[in-house]
Amino acid sequence: MDIRIEPMTREQMHEMYQAFQMDPMIFDDMELFEQVKNYIYNPEKVDMLYDMRMDEEGSHLFAVVLDDKVIGEVGLRHNSDETKECELSVHMMNDSVKGKGYGTQAEKLAIDYAFDVLGAESIFAESLIKNARSQHIMEKLGFRYFGENEGFKQYRLVREDRV
Repeated sequence: MDIRIEPMTREQMHEMYQAFQMDPMIFDDMELFEQVKNYIYNPEKVDMLYDMRMDEEGSHLFAVVLDDKVIGEVGLRHNSDETKECELSVHMMNDSVKGKGYGTQAEKLAIDYAFDVLGAESIFAESLIKNARSQHIMEKLGFRYFGENEGFKQYRLVREDRV
């Protein structure tokens, strides 16, 4: 599996969102999903999203790349030199790239980056309570469940528990 992560460019973000499809597993409110499930690519909105993410202090956004094609994004947000913690997030572009281990490999690469490059001591992540696939991946990567908050299961990976 030739997965790599690299700093996201504006062009890569456009490539991802041109093929993006909404995933019902990331919605707790299915009525809201019904309103947005027919995602339509909008270049201006993608530019705004890119600019917002690039301007976010302490954040690192990576393209998930398979055989030179962008298939997702992984982020390390709220990286703090004080707490030595950051927050992990991943979004794969559509069902054609889900369930194949690509997201797991991308998360592992981001975890390595957080610990080895950013000097993090722990990584926070959360998942909607109903998103069992995401929870399974986090647990497989060594994250430990520590609680729930507003419909989300919360996990933490400390350096010593790294897989």
